[in-house]
Amino acid sequence: MDYKIGQRVTGTVSGIQNYGVFVQLDSKTQGLVHISECKNGRIDNLPEEFHIGQPVEAIILDIDNYSKKISLSFRQLSIPKVHANPKPGENRNIYKHFWTATRVKAGFKPIAETIEASKSEALGRIQGNKK
Repeated sequence: MDYKIGQRVTGTVSGIQNYGVFVQLDSKTQGLVHISECKNGRIDNLPEEFHIGQPVEAIILDIDNYSKKISLSFRQLSIPKVHANPKPGENRNIYKHFWTATRVKAGFKPIAETIEASKSEALGRIQGNKK
């Protein structure tokens, strides 16, 4: 099967090491979920969270073109929807907040329109420091 980055896949836990969980995706393909991608927060003991033969769902994070190793993530499945401006009445707490001024309609002015003001401001500061 051809796998692609970002694809949601199902598999079975085939091995557990102190650094991650191996997932058998098909008869020929196995992927690794690094311990940092198992869940949000800290995991002290992977065998308490997972067991061999457990069916799991994951997202493909990366595929090494040379070795064909597949990096998977369970954690990416639990990230909430991303929406900067929810509709009225929607619960804003479930949306990720981007630190942008989406409500301000100032926009950007071309440098050509503001360069003279910037030059005079800079020149005034330089002349003010010489006194």
